[in-house]
Amino acid sequence: MPSTDTAPAARGGRTLEGLERALDVLMLFARPGTSSLGISEISRALDLPKAVVHRIVTTLCSRDFLEIEPATRRYVLGPSWLVMGSTYSQRVDVRDLARDTLRRLSDDTAETTTLSIRHGNHRVYLDQVTPAREVIMSVQVGARFPLHAGSSSKAFLAFLTPEEQDDYLDSVELVQVTDQTLVDRPALVSELRVIRERGYAFSFGERQAGAGAVAAPLLDFENRPVAVISVCGPAGRIQGRIEELAASLLEQTHTLSARLGHSGTS
Repeated sequence: MPSTDTAPAARGGRTLEGLERALDVLMLFARPGTSSLGISEISRALDLPKAVVHRIVTTLCSRDFLEIEPATRRYVLGPSWLVMGSTYSQRVDVRDLARDTLRRLSDDTAETTTLSIRHGNHRVYLDQVTPAREVIMSVQVGARFPLHAGSSSKAFLAFLTPEEQDDYLDSVELVQVTDQTLVDRPALVSELRVIRERGYAFSFGERQAGAGAVAAPLLDFENRPVAVISVCGPAGRIQGRIEELAASLLEQTHTLSARLGHSGTS
Protein backbone atom coordinates (compact mmCIF):
# COMPACT_ATOMS: atom_id res chain seq x y z
CA MET A 1 0.00 0.00 0.00
CA PRO A 2 1.57 3.35 -1.01
CA SER A 3 2.55 5.81 1.70
CA THR A 4 0.54 9.03 2.06
CA ASP A 5 3.17 10.83 4.17
CA THR A 6 4.14 13.09 1.26
CA ALA A 7 0.69 14.70 1.04
CA PRO A 8 0.78 16.35 4.49
CA ALA A 9 4.41 17.32 3.88
CA ALA A 10 3.48 18.98 0.58
CA ARG A 11 0.63 20.86 2.22
CA GLY A 12 2.96 21.95 5.02
CA GLY A 13 5.47 23.20 2.48
CA ARG A 14 2.83 25.22 0.66
CA THR A 15 1.62 26.68 3.95
CA LEU A 16 5.15 27.71 4.92
CA GLU A 17 5.74 29.23 1.48
CA GLY A 18 2.48 31.20 1.76
CA LEU A 19 3.48 32.45 5.22
CA GLU A 20 6.89 33.55 3.96
CA ARG A 21 5.28 35.44 1.08
CA ALA A 22 2.84 37.17 3.44
CA LEU A 23 5.71 38.23 5.70
CA ASP A 24 7.63 39.51 2.67
CA VAL A 25 4.61 41.63 1.73
CA LEU A 26 4.35 43.08 5.23
CA MET A 27 8.06 43.89 5.36
CA LEU A 28 7.66 46.04 2.24
CA PHE A 29 5.56 48.43 4.32
CA ALA A 30 8.43 48.79 6.82
CA ARG A 31 10.74 50.29 4.22
CA PRO A 32 11.65 53.94 4.92
CA GLY A 33 9.30 56.35 3.15
CA THR A 34 6.65 53.74 2.38
CA SER A 35 3.17 54.77 3.50
CA SER A 36 1.05 52.83 1.02
CA LEU A 37 1.45 50.27 -1.76
CA GLY A 38 -0.62 49.01 -4.68
CA ILE A 39 -0.94 45.48 -6.00
CA SER A 40 1.30 46.20 -9.00
CA GLU A 41 4.07 47.68 -6.83
CA ILE A 42 4.04 44.67 -4.50
CA SER A 43 4.00 42.31 -7.47
CA ARG A 44 7.06 43.96 -9.02
CA ALA A 45 8.97 44.26 -5.76
CA LEU A 46 8.55 40.57 -4.89
CA ASP A 47 8.36 39.15 -8.41
CA LEU A 48 5.00 37.55 -7.66
CA PRO A 49 1.93 37.25 -9.91
CA LYS A 50 -0.72 39.88 -9.19
CA ALA A 51 -3.28 37.15 -8.46
CA VAL A 52 -1.03 35.75 -5.73
CA VAL A 53 -0.44 39.21 -4.27
CA HIS A 54 -4.17 39.89 -4.27
CA ARG A 55 -4.85 36.69 -2.29
CA ILE A 56 -2.15 37.58 0.23
CA VAL A 57 -3.31 41.15 0.84
CA THR A 58 -6.94 40.01 1.06
CA THR A 59 -5.96 37.60 3.83
CA LEU A 60 -3.90 40.26 5.62
CA CYS A 61 -6.82 42.69 5.40
CA SER A 62 -9.12 40.08 6.95
CA ARG A 63 -6.83 40.03 9.99
CA ASP A 64 -6.47 43.84 10.07
CA PHE A 65 -2.74 43.76 9.29
CA LEU A 66 -3.50 45.78 6.16
CA GLU A 67 -6.29 48.15 5.16
CA ILE A 68 -7.33 49.36 1.73
CA GLU A 69 -7.89 53.03 1.00
CA PRO A 70 -11.14 53.09 -1.02
CA ALA A 71 -10.29 56.25 -2.96
CA THR A 72 -6.89 55.07 -4.19
CA ARG A 73 -7.23 51.24 -3.95
CA ARG A 74 -3.85 51.26 -2.23
CA TYR A 75 -2.98 49.36 0.92
CA VAL A 76 -1.72 50.72 4.26
CA LEU A 77 -0.80 49.09 7.55
CA GLY A 78 -3.78 48.19 9.73
CA PRO A 79 -4.46 48.35 13.50
CA SER A 80 -3.20 44.84 14.24
CA TRP A 81 0.34 46.17 13.80
CA LEU A 82 -0.31 48.80 16.46
CA VAL A 83 -1.56 46.16 18.89
CA MET A 84 1.44 43.90 18.28
CA GLY A 85 3.92 46.77 18.47
CA SER A 86 2.40 48.05 21.70
CA THR A 87 2.46 44.56 23.21
CA TYR A 88 6.10 44.10 22.28
CA SER A 89 7.16 47.50 23.62
CA GLN A 90 5.43 46.78 26.95
CA ARG A 91 7.41 43.55 27.27
CA VAL A 92 10.75 45.21 26.66
CA ASP A 93 12.78 46.27 29.70
CA VAL A 94 14.69 49.23 28.28
CA ARG A 95 17.42 48.91 30.91
CA ASP A 96 18.11 45.30 29.93
CA LEU A 97 17.84 46.24 26.25
CA ALA A 98 20.44 49.00 26.54
CA ARG A 99 22.87 47.52 29.07
CA ASP A 100 25.30 45.91 26.61
CA THR A 101 25.19 49.02 24.44
CA LEU A 102 26.12 51.23 27.39
CA ARG A 103 29.10 48.99 28.15
CA ARG A 104 30.21 48.86 24.53
CA LEU A 105 29.93 52.63 24.05
CA SER A 106 31.82 53.31 27.26
CA ASP A 107 34.61 50.93 26.24
CA ASP A 108 34.81 52.39 22.72
CA THR A 109 34.76 56.05 23.79
CA ALA A 110 36.51 55.78 27.18
CA GLU A 111 33.75 58.00 28.60
CA THR A 112 30.71 57.56 30.82
CA THR A 113 27.50 56.40 29.15
CA THR A 114 24.05 56.96 30.63
CA LEU A 115 20.48 55.81 30.08
CA SER A 116 17.56 58.11 30.89
CA ILE A 117 13.79 57.75 30.78
CA ARG A 118 11.09 60.39 30.83
CA HIS A 119 8.86 60.91 33.84
CA GLY A 120 6.29 63.61 33.10
CA ASN A 121 8.08 66.93 32.72
CA HIS A 122 11.37 65.48 33.91
CA ARG A 123 14.13 63.21 32.75
CA VAL A 124 15.42 60.54 35.15
CA TYR A 125 18.77 58.74 35.05
CA LEU A 126 18.10 54.99 34.95
CA ASP A 127 21.59 53.53 34.46
CA GLN A 128 25.22 54.40 33.75
CA VAL A 129 28.53 52.76 32.87
CA THR A 130 31.78 54.52 33.76
CA PRO A 131 35.17 54.03 32.04
CA ALA A 132 38.34 52.72 33.63
CA ARG A 133 40.23 56.02 33.77
CA GLU A 134 41.23 58.44 36.50
CA VAL A 135 39.06 61.48 35.71
CA ILE A 136 35.47 60.58 34.85
CA MET A 137 31.98 62.03 34.97
CA SER A 138 29.47 60.18 37.13
CA VAL A 139 25.72 60.74 37.44
CA GLN A 140 23.28 59.99 40.24
CA VAL A 141 20.93 57.24 39.11
CA GLY A 142 17.37 58.28 39.95
CA ALA A 143 18.10 62.01 39.82
CA ARG A 144 15.50 64.11 37.97
CA PHE A 145 16.10 67.07 35.68
CA PRO A 146 13.77 69.30 33.60
CA LEU A 147 13.35 68.48 29.92
CA HIS A 148 15.01 71.71 28.73
CA ALA A 149 18.31 71.36 30.62
CA GLY A 150 21.18 69.37 29.10
CA SER A 151 21.62 67.17 26.06
CA SER A 152 19.78 64.09 27.35
CA SER A 153 16.78 66.18 28.37
CA LYS A 154 16.66 68.06 25.07
CA ALA A 155 16.97 64.78 23.14
CA PHE A 156 13.65 63.84 24.75
CA LEU A 157 11.99 67.22 24.24
CA ALA A 158 13.08 67.53 20.60
CA PHE A 159 11.41 64.24 19.64
CA LEU A 160 8.07 64.93 21.29
CA THR A 161 5.28 66.14 19.02
CA PRO A 162 4.96 69.92 18.53
CA GLU A 163 1.81 69.84 20.66
CA GLU A 164 3.64 68.08 23.50
CA GLN A 165 6.51 70.54 23.27
CA ASP A 166 4.09 73.45 23.52
CA ASP A 167 2.35 71.83 26.49
CA TYR A 168 5.69 71.52 28.27
CA LEU A 169 6.84 75.05 27.47
CA ASP A 170 3.45 76.48 28.48
CA SER A 171 3.26 74.60 31.77
CA VAL A 172 6.75 74.90 33.27
CA GLU A 173 9.08 77.69 34.20
CA LEU A 174 12.29 77.47 32.18
CA VAL A 175 14.58 77.52 35.21
CA GLN A 176 18.34 77.81 34.92
CA VAL A 177 19.96 74.68 36.33
CA THR A 178 23.35 76.34 35.66
CA ASP A 179 24.27 79.68 34.14
CA GLN A 180 24.59 77.88 30.76
CA THR A 181 21.04 76.50 30.71
CA LEU A 182 19.10 77.88 27.74
CA VAL A 183 15.88 79.49 29.00
CA ASP A 184 14.93 81.75 26.08
CA ARG A 185 11.87 80.04 24.56
CA PRO A 186 12.32 81.03 20.88
CA ALA A 187 16.00 80.07 20.99
CA LEU A 188 15.17 76.76 22.68
CA VAL A 189 12.47 75.91 20.12
CA SER A 190 14.92 76.67 17.31
CA GLU A 191 17.54 74.41 18.88
CA LEU A 192 15.03 71.58 19.36
CA ARG A 193 14.23 71.75 15.63
CA VAL A 194 17.94 71.38 14.79
CA ILE A 195 18.34 68.48 17.23
CA ARG A 196 15.47 66.60 15.65
CA GLU A 197 16.84 67.14 12.15
CA ARG A 198 20.35 65.86 12.92
CA GLY A 199 19.22 63.15 15.36
CA TYR A 200 21.24 64.06 18.45
CA ALA A 201 21.85 66.81 21.02
CA PHE A 202 25.01 68.07 22.68
CA SER A 203 25.59 70.47 25.53
CA PHE A 204 28.32 71.90 27.72
CA GLY A 205 27.71 72.91 31.32
CA GLU A 206 23.91 73.19 30.91
CA ARG A 207 23.09 70.66 33.63
CA GLN A 208 26.42 70.41 35.44
CA ALA A 209 29.23 72.94 35.29
CA GLY A 210 32.30 71.64 33.49
CA ALA A 211 30.53 68.66 31.94
CA GLY A 212 29.89 67.90 28.28
CA ALA A 213 27.62 65.33 26.67
CA VAL A 214 26.22 64.03 23.40
CA ALA A 215 22.82 62.32 23.53
CA ALA A 216 20.38 60.56 21.21
CA PRO A 217 16.95 58.98 21.73
CA LEU A 218 15.69 55.43 21.39
CA LEU A 219 12.54 55.69 19.27
CA ASP A 220 9.66 53.21 19.14
CA PHE A 221 7.34 52.16 16.31
CA GLU A 222 5.34 55.37 16.74
CA ASN A 223 8.50 57.50 16.43
CA ARG A 224 8.27 58.42 20.12
CA PRO A 225 11.30 58.68 22.46
CA VAL A 226 11.30 55.74 24.87
CA ALA A 227 14.69 56.51 26.40
CA VAL A 228 17.86 58.52 25.75
CA ILE A 229 21.47 57.37 25.77
CA SER A 230 24.33 59.80 26.28
CA VAL A 231 28.11 59.80 26.18
CA CYS A 232 29.44 62.30 28.69
CA GLY A 233 32.62 63.47 30.38
CA PRO A 234 34.63 66.57 31.23
CA ALA A 235 33.78 69.32 28.76
CA GLY A 236 37.38 69.69 27.61
CA ARG A 237 37.47 66.06 26.47
CA ILE A 238 34.05 66.12 24.78
CA GLN A 239 34.31 69.41 22.87
CA GLY A 240 36.67 68.18 20.18
CA ARG A 241 34.89 64.84 19.74
CA ILE A 242 31.26 65.75 19.10
CA GLU A 243 31.00 64.34 15.57
CA GLU A 244 32.98 61.21 16.46
CA LEU A 245 30.89 60.51 19.56
CA ALA A 246 27.64 61.29 17.74
CA ALA A 247 28.47 58.82 14.96
CA SER A 248 29.15 56.02 17.46
CA LEU A 249 26.08 56.91 19.47
CA LEU A 250 23.71 57.06 16.49
CA GLU A 251 24.92 53.70 15.18
CA GLN A 252 23.96 52.10 18.48
CA THR A 253 20.70 53.97 19.10
CA HIS A 254 19.46 53.22 15.57
CA THR A 255 20.03 49.51 16.21
CA LEU A 256 18.17 49.61 19.53
CA SER A 257 15.36 51.71 18.04
CA ALA A 258 14.88 49.08 15.34
CA ARG A 259 14.37 46.50 18.10
CA LEU A 260 11.63 48.77 19.47
CA GLY A 261 9.91 48.73 16.08
CA HIS A 262 11.18 52.04 14.72
CA SER A 263 11.30 52.13 10.93
CA GLY A 264 14.20 54.56 10.66
CA THR A 265 12.10 57.49 9.40
CA SER A 266 11.00 60.59 11.30
